[in-house]
Amino acid sequence: MKIKILHLFPDLLNLYGDKGNIECMRKRLVWRGIDAEVITHTCLDKKLDLSDIDIVFIGGGSDREQKIVCDKLLAYKKELKDYVENNGTLVAVCGGYQLLGKYYKLQDKTIEGLGILDIFTEQGKKRLIGNIVLESELIDDKIVGFENHGGRTYIGRHTPLGKVVYGYGNDEKTGYEGVVYKNVVATYLHGPLLPKNPALCDYILTNAVRRKKSGFIALEPLEDALEKTANEYIVNRFKRK
Repeated sequence: MKIKILHLFPDLLNLYGDKGNIECMRKRLVWRGIDAEVITHTCLDKKLDLSDIDIVFIGGGSDREQKIVCDKLLAYKKELKDYVENNGTLVAVCGGYQLLGKYYKLQDKTIEGLGILDIFTEQGKKRLIGNIVLESELIDDKIVGFENHGGRTYIGRHTPLGKVVYGYGNDEKTGYEGVVYKNVVATYLHGPLLPKNPALCDYILTNAVRRKKSGFIALEPLEDALEKTANEYIVNRFKRK
């Protein structure tokens, strides 16, 4: 069995250690004896074929780069939406998260989104910057990361990735962060996200393998003492007193 990971537009959406997320997914598959292949789709590529893709990753970029990417992504709107509705695994971080919604409203223009999620983003008066800690129903461990976004994302009736223990989250007010929809995980957390949160990475990988392999139950456990120690250090450092 081979798991194919598609990294969308790494030439433009590459601000937040996204290659670390890609490498984390690849290595945690390889360590379990599962073959993994990383495929890139850049702004120079003309066609997007998702027929044999198991995980799609969309990273973060500046507002300018998001506008360039979204113009290109809109040509693949149907393919991406069909992939998600067919339980394809998709991970979107920061700018990638915003692009999954209906639109991102800036001061001087509005970036049209893919409309895969029933969410929208509007630019705020200040940037929300700092470490962030979440509690999530998806995994037992807390989720940690770093947020740096000017947008406020409103997720409506979607299920959030987690409840904010420390930090700002989607909109600085509701106390929630990110979105989970089918096999989509979308979040503002980067730094990169997955090496700091191996349990979340395995949740994502499990969804991808389960979709591909009938009867699959769970991934074999890995020795994650170092990763868990790093995660716990951040949680203890920033937990509210």
